[in-house]
Amino acid sequence: MKILPLLICASLLGSVTLVPSVQAAPAAQVAQASVATRVKALNALLAEQWQHTLQNSPEFATILGDLRYNDRWSDLSLAHAAAENKVTANFLKRFEAIDTSGFSDTDRLNQQLMVRQLKDRLKAYDLKLHEMPLEQMSGIHLELAGFVSSIPFNNTKEYEDYLARLKAVPKGFDQVIGVARQGMADKMMPPKYLLEKVVTQIASIEKPAGMDSVFAEPLKHFPASVPAADQKRLRDAILAAIDQDVRPAYRKLGEFVARDYAPHGRSQPGIWDLPNGDAIYRYDVEQMTTTKESPQQIHELGLAEVKRIEGEMTKIAKSQGFADLASFRASLKTNPKTHATSREDILERYRGYLAQMQPELPKLFGLLPKTEVVVVPVEAFREKEAPTAEYHQGTPDGSRPGQIFVNTGDFANRSVLSIESTAYHEGVPGHHLQISIAQTLPALPPFRQQAGYTAYIEGWALYSEQLGKDIGFYKDPLSDYGRLSDELLRADRLVLDTGVHYKHWTRQQMVDFFHAHSSEDEPDVQAETDRYVTWPGQALAYKMGELKILELRTRAKRELGSRFDIRAFHDEILGGGALPLDVLEARTDAWIAAVKAGKAPAHPVVR
Repeated sequence: MKILPLLICASLLGSVTLVPSVQAAPAAQVAQASVATRVKALNALLAEQWQHTLQNSPEFATILGDLRYNDRWSDLSLAHAAAENKVTANFLKRFEAIDTSGFSDTDRLNQQLMVRQLKDRLKAYDLKLHEMPLEQMSGIHLELAGFVSSIPFNNTKEYEDYLARLKAVPKGFDQVIGVARQGMADKMMPPKYLLEKVVTQIASIEKPAGMDSVFAEPLKHFPASVPAADQKRLRDAILAAIDQDVRPAYRKLGEFVARDYAPHGRSQPGIWDLPNGDAIYRYDVEQMTTTKESPQQIHELGLAEVKRIEGEMTKIAKSQGFADLASFRASLKTNPKTHATSREDILERYRGYLAQMQPELPKLFGLLPKTEVVVVPVEAFREKEAPTAEYHQGTPDGSRPGQIFVNTGDFANRSVLSIESTAYHEGVPGHHLQISIAQTLPALPPFRQQAGYTAYIEGWALYSEQLGKDIGFYKDPLSDYGRLSDELLRADRLVLDTGVHYKHWTRQQMVDFFHAHSSEDEPDVQAETDRYVTWPGQALAYKMGELKILELRTRAKRELGSRFDIRAFHDEILGGGALPLDVLEARTDAWIAAVKAGKAPAHPVVR
C-alpha cells in the first residue's frame, strides 16, 4: 500500500554525539569506550528514526499493532512530501557522520542499510515518483477500503478512532488530488486506459450506502467488550460518516479522475514515455532487483528461463499422452477438472495445501513462526484488478494473524492447477513464514525487522514453491505442471517488464507473448499485463531473487559437503531479515566460511 511505506526519514531534532577525548586512559580502553559510545549513538538515532516512521505513517503503525496514531491518516500533501524530503536529507547527514570503525558486523550493517535506504528515498523524490498517486493496483481509493481488514476493533476507543479516520477521508483525498494535479503539470501521468479503470473502481466503492458499504463492515461484528449503548451511538455515527463524508469524498475523487485527470493520461504503456522515463526505469530496476543487472541482461535471462521451463513442462505434457506443450495447454483450458467449481472450492484448496505443509516445516527450518495464517477472499470491489492471491502480514505479537487474500472472482474460468504452489508462496514456507520470523528477530532493529526489499521477499516466496517439490509434494503431475506454470509466469515477467518499459513494446505485444508462453487464465493475463505497466520493475524481483537464493544454496552445498544442513542454511538466509541481494550473498559467504572454520554451527539452533 502506498500509504503504508516503510518511510526512511527522521526528525530534525538531535545530533550525533561527539566522543570527548580521555587523556588519562590507555589507548585500547579509549578505543573500546569510543566504539561503545558510537554504537549507542547509532542505536539512539535508529530508534528516533523508527518513531518518526510510525508517527509519519499511522496506517503502518496500526498494522504493527501500535495504536498511538490509530485515529489519523498519513499526510499525503505535496507540502508534507517536500518537508519529509528535507528531513530525509538531514537524517542521512547524521547517519553518515557516525564513524563505524570498530563496530560489529551487525551494527555496521545497520548503519549501511539505513544510509542506502535514505539515499534511495532522496532519489525517488528527485525523480518525482510520488506525483503519480492514483492507479488501479494500489491507489488510495483501494488502499483505504482494503485497510479496514487490518484495523483492530476490540473496544469502544478503537471504534472511535475509526470514526475519526472516516471523517478525515475528504481531507486525504483532497491532498491526493493536489498531488495528482502537480503530476499533470509535470507530465508524470499513468496510462490513460488504466486511469479509466480507476474511475470504475472508485464508483464501485462509492455507490454502496450505509451497511452495504465496505466501510461498514466493522459494524457487523461488535465485540462484547463494546457496551450496547456505545454500539448504538457508534453505529449511527459511523453510518453517518460513511454517507456524509466518505462517499462524497469518493464521488469527488471519481469526478476529478474522470473529467480532469484520466483524459491527460499518457498514451504509451511504457514508463519510457514519461519525462526522464529511462532514468526512472533504471532506478526502478535497481530498487526492485537490488542488483546492477541491465534491462537488456534481464530480458535475455528471462528468455533463457522461459525456454528452460517450457522444456520441463513439455516433458509432463508428453507423459500425459500429448504430442507437444501447445496441445496440452489447449486441453487444460477446456478440461472441467482443472477449474474451480465454486468460490469456496478455491479457498478450501488453499487451506488444504497449507495444512499439508505445516507438519513438514521442521524438516526445513530450525526457526518457525508463531503467528497463524488464515485464508480469506479478496473483497468484491477489487476482484477484477486484484492478483490471484496476496499476503497481508499479521502483527508481530500474533494478535492478528497473517492473511492470504485469494481472488475467487470468475471462479469457473480460474484454473486450480497452480493453487498448491501459490499456497506455499503466499503462506508457508513463503511470505507468512519469512515475514513472521523477520518481524520477531530479537537482534535486529525494527527498521530491519520490517524491511521491504522486494527481490529478497518475493525471491524467497518463489523459492518456497520449489521447496514444496523438495519435500515431496506436487505428487499429481498436473499440480507439478501448475508449479512450473507459476515459475514460467515469473520468467515471463523478466521478458514482459523489460519489454514494455525498456524495449517499447505495446500492450498487445505483451498479451501476445503471454498467450504464447504461459498457461495463465485470460482474466489473469489481462490483469497481470496491466500490473507490469503500473509497477515498473516490480515483476523482475521474483525470478532475480529466487535465482540468487538457489545459487547460494548450490554454493553452500558444494563448499560444505557433508556439513551442509538445509535447515541451517534456511535459518541463515532468514536470520538477517529481508536484505538486498548483494548483502545476502556476502552474509551467506561469511556463514559458509565460518562453518568451514568451525566458528559457526553447521546445524540449526531450534528456538
